[in-house]
Amino acid sequence: MTKQRIQLSDHFSYGRLYRFVYPSVLTMVFVSIYGIVDGIFVSNFVGSTPFAALNLIMPVLMIMGAFGFMLSTGGSAVVAKTFGEGDKDKAQKYFSMLVYVTFAGGILFMAFGQIFLRDIAMFLGAEGKMLECSVSYGRICMC
Repeated sequence: MTKQRIQLSDHFSYGRLYRFVYPSVLTMVFVSIYGIVDGIFVSNFVGSTPFAALNLIMPVLMIMGAFGFMLSTGGSAVVAKTFGEGDKDKAQKYFSMLVYVTFAGGILFMAFGQIFLRDIAMFLGAEGKMLECSVSYGRICMC
């Protein structure tokens, strides 16, 4: 059985649409399951305060991650458009630029987070053991 190629210029039936979005949906499902399982293990084996700390700092980590998602989504669209127009060299340059910018941005976000994570957690209302757990979890996730 040969696979049909999916092209954006084709007419999309529900089957083709599902095949097109399946990898992205599956990725989001596994990311969500990771968050749920992480919360279950922390709440059952570590305690309620670390679980609250995890839930306090997670939005900060998601906001930082959102920049990476935006850059990769928009960048891949630009690379795909350029490649589709037949300009392979320019598409490769765009892709290389995206890799470099993503790497440098990741390092900057990690450095920013390592320096200011305690202040951010205190601003969000963490104190005592919850503050220490929030900072520890956030720093580990950022690394």
